[in-house]
Amino acid sequence: MSAEASTGSLALESLPALPSPGGAGEDKAGGGLAGSKYVKLNVGGSLHYTTVQTLSKEDSLLSRMCSGGMEVAIDQEGWVVLDRCGRHFGVVLNFLRDGSVPLPESQRELEEVLMEAQYYRVQGLIQHCLAALKRRSECFEGLCRIPMITSAKEEQRMIASCRKPVVKLQNNRGNNKYSYTSNSDDNLLKNIELFDKLGLRFNGRVLFVKDVLGDEICCWSFYGEGRKIAEVCCTSIVYATEKKQTKVEFPEARIFEETLNILIYENGRGSGPGGLALLESGAASSSPGAGQSEEDGGGGGDRRVRRIHVRRHIMHDERGHGLQTVYKD
Repeated sequence: MSAEASTGSLALESLPALPSPGGAGEDKAGGGLAGSKYVKLNVGGSLHYTTVQTLSKEDSLLSRMCSGGMEVAIDQEGWVVLDRCGRHFGVVLNFLRDGSVPLPESQRELEEVLMEAQYYRVQGLIQHCLAALKRRSECFEGLCRIPMITSAKEEQRMIASCRKPVVKLQNNRGNNKYSYTSNSDDNLLKNIELFDKLGLRFNGRVLFVKDVLGDEICCWSFYGEGRKIAEVCCTSIVYATEKKQTKVEFPEARIFEETLNILIYENGRGSGPGGLALLESGAASSSPGAGQSEEDGGGGGDRRVRRIHVRRHIMHDERGHGLQTVYKD
């Protein structure tokens, strides 16, 4: 076999790989391979098997590799090695095969495909990506998207992986403890409306999550750096003569305050000295208002969770107006 055949730009399936003169472990580089049919490509560890005919369909960097217009490296097993991320190379290859290819839904992935098409100079795919990006830019998209939790594992994974502060509203009107009264329904609706307003205002800075699977009827949770910082439970249990009701309250000021406090953890600032001091001062100055505040004793400083239960337990009798007594735990 001639020396020219052993230094070809593409590997032939029908020819065994020849060792390079410098040793079995060294790569080879060379010009084009006239008459080659099958090609084995190793693109950043992603392996692809195709033909010279497919790679030559457009006047691109890949067709120049086939014609000998540029040198390429071939490893000892006959794979053409391309020092490029192979995540989207399959999209490039399928476009050359079929002339069209489904593009990713994600804006970021679509831009990555465009970058790969530009690198390999596949003009048809470049135009395809640019047209898709133009269509998406002309389409209206909502200001923010609120994920809905479907399982406890999903919640843990979402909060742990999120780099932004998280505000979660748990509302479960179907809870069998809930008392369907006009006042409770009105307050539950006010909590949901406040959640939507905060989501529009702080979109991009805070991840807002809804949970309709939990045990609580209405409860706000605030997370920073993957752990719970505060909680505001809006459920009140009312004990009356011969009956018990579980209602919903609307502590708007306290919820808004905790949302502002959670911004301390934006961009990882909560773990710094300034963030810790601000958090402690906020915790010290906040007053329980109409409810009572509880803290976990499991840690020190900012490791505690502020738990605020608004009018958690209320007892009253049904005597006439002016003669009623109210007791709070």
